[in-house]
Amino acid sequence: MVGTGRGARMGILIKSGEVLEAARDIKTVVFDKTGTITEGKPVVTDVVGDKQDVLSIAAALEAQSEHPLATAILEAADENKISVDKVNDFLAIEGKGIQADMDGSRAYVGNTALFNTVGLDITSLTEEMRRLENEGKTVVIVGRSKQILGLIAIQDTPKTSSAAAIASLHKHSIRTVMITGDNEGTARAIAKQVGIDEVIANVLPGDKADHVKALQAGGKVAFVGDGINDAPALAQADLGIAMGSGTDVAIEAGGIVLVRNDLQDAVKALRLSQKTFSRIKQNLFWAFAYNTAGIPIAAGIFSGIGLTLNPAIAGLAMAFSSVSVVLSSLLLGKSRL
Repeated sequence: MVGTGRGARMGILIKSGEVLEAARDIKTVVFDKTGTITEGKPVVTDVVGDKQDVLSIAAALEAQSEHPLATAILEAADENKISVDKVNDFLAIEGKGIQADMDGSRAYVGNTALFNTVGLDITSLTEEMRRLENEGKTVVIVGRSKQILGLIAIQDTPKTSSAAAIASLHKHSIRTVMITGDNEGTARAIAKQVGIDEVIANVLPGDKADHVKALQAGGKVAFVGDGINDAPALAQADLGIAMGSGTDVAIEAGGIVLVRNDLQDAVKALRLSQKTFSRIKQNLFWAFAYNTAGIPIAAGIFSGIGLTLNPAIAGLAMAFSSVSVVLSSLLLGKSRL
């Protein structure tokens, strides 16, 4: 109770004692990228090709999409006063992109996998894509009919608390992993900025839980995420930590909710768990030692050698034992995390 109360005052909602217990033996912390490691506020930074054409096609298709990057593209189109045309026969392909009919021809917005599927050659843009990805930007390819029109680079900067939180986890010998649907280059660039050990990129939303399960072979795993697609991974992990700004589904699946969306609070939650159970063990030890010594004396076992304990004193001693345990537990609320 003291542990969960301390957490609540810090903006860390711990749903049960079982959750607090699970947090003490975590060996690996796995992070989603967008909205967890990063701010979750992507913006368009670069447009390669004719800006009017590239943004108008991308905006028309993304207006039908629920992808996190859609908002950034639509905002860029609005800033450039580009109208959003209507499209027909819209199709979203998980992990690849979107396509639709636009003014009598098929238009495409997505990643390399999408354009490989539809048979459009993107070789001429490969070098530019690699450069942008190495800057930590997500690159979206735009094409129409049989022609590649250009690229849109979108950047979502890491949270100010991310690097410090990762460093704190490493200090406590906890392995860090980032799972993302983004490409390898962008993912590694972001991971390098914040100091994450390992990257698992190009992951389809439905496969995150499988990767968490594989990591559990090496010890208990915590997963930190915020989106609908993170819910299965949050449920699969030994400890699910949801960002307070996340979706209702993610918050429901998480055992811990970080109200302030600060990754440093994830570290504090793990430390709070360790300190809580350390204090429980300490209290049990002293209570056991106290009673092991006191009960035989109060029972008169050592009266033959003149060692006795008045019943009134024994009662007071027992009360003191209980009070000392309570006071020790309350000190947890003041301990440094």
